[in-house]
Amino acid sequence: MACSIAVTAQQQPATPPTEQPFRIVKSDPALDELIASDAKLELIAEHIGLSEGPLWIREGESGFLVFSDVAANVIYKRTADGTLSVFLERAGFTGTDNLNVGQQTISSGRVAIVLIGSNGLALDQEGRLVITAMADRAVVRLEKNGTRTLLADRYQGMRLSGPNDVVVKSNGAVYFTDSINGLRGGASSPQRELPFNGFYLIKGGKIVYLGGDRDQGGGAPNGITLSPDEKYLYVTAGRTVMRYEIQSDDTVANARVFVQDFSDGMKTDVRGNLYTTTAVGGRASIRITSSEGKELGFLQLPVVLKEPRPRICATNVAFGDDDNRGLYITACSTVYRVQMKVPGTRLATSPGTSPATG
Repeated sequence: MACSIAVTAQQQPATPPTEQPFRIVKSDPALDELIASDAKLELIAEHIGLSEGPLWIREGESGFLVFSDVAANVIYKRTADGTLSVFLERAGFTGTDNLNVGQQTISSGRVAIVLIGSNGLALDQEGRLVITAMADRAVVRLEKNGTRTLLADRYQGMRLSGPNDVVVKSNGAVYFTDSINGLRGGASSPQRELPFNGFYLIKGGKIVYLGGDRDQGGGAPNGITLSPDEKYLYVTAGRTVMRYEIQSDDTVANARVFVQDFSDGMKTDVRGNLYTTTAVGGRASIRITSSEGKELGFLQLPVVLKEPRPRICATNVAFGDDDNRGLYITACSTVYRVQMKVPGTRLATSPGTSPATG
């Protein structure tokens, strides 16, 4: 499925639900350098429980997309010819009793689901998959032989609540966010051990707390990514996106508000533009912000009212394809792709890290 309308406008007010096509909303003329005004949105997967964590994995001259289904507890693989298959079973919860894990939410149209699977996905410098296993409350690495290595599941002896998103630096440093989504009952769960949500660094076998909602003015961390030069770390925090300067020891300092709006997952392109998933006027959207913090525009996803009602909510993005110009968008029960003019950032390309125990 493909459709496109190009407009020049600021954010639109919320309106009663009506069928709406994909729209490119231009806030600044610089958006024309990033996407064609007649770019088409392609529907590449549907009927997903809750899609998250898209990641392009290179293979030979091409590659394939993987993404999490947080409700189905699998990671799916989609090849360039459109074939969809299971890449990894039991991706986020490997236990046997799922009655007391995973936060329940309504994230797929009219259907209440439990967030039990993996969420964010990343590749390390050796091409191994790093997974936020949300209901297992751990960050794990999938080895080449299919075994899993625990990278982190505790901070100062207390279990994580539900790792959400992850990114790996080229030197092997792993950054991830921790949320309450791994807990049935969320913040009120009796299984909660850490009384705050935070974002962390895994390096040298240790886990280091970098910030979170217990800090003054802090919001609950969610999405996380790096700038193309790896000088900055972006972290969503409540209704803001924060930008941190990365220090020589891979910790962060000098936080500043970069985007003043709610965001979920995010990625950067090679020019340093930041692509964040959000909602504009009630529409699931991708916000594009320049490396200087200037709003360039939005990609507004369609509104579909057929029954059973799909919920189209932007959760995360990833660049892929042979030229890394395909922007893949996980959108709850669907996954989309749109062609960009500028390639996305490729991350993690040199020596690695070891497991962390906290």
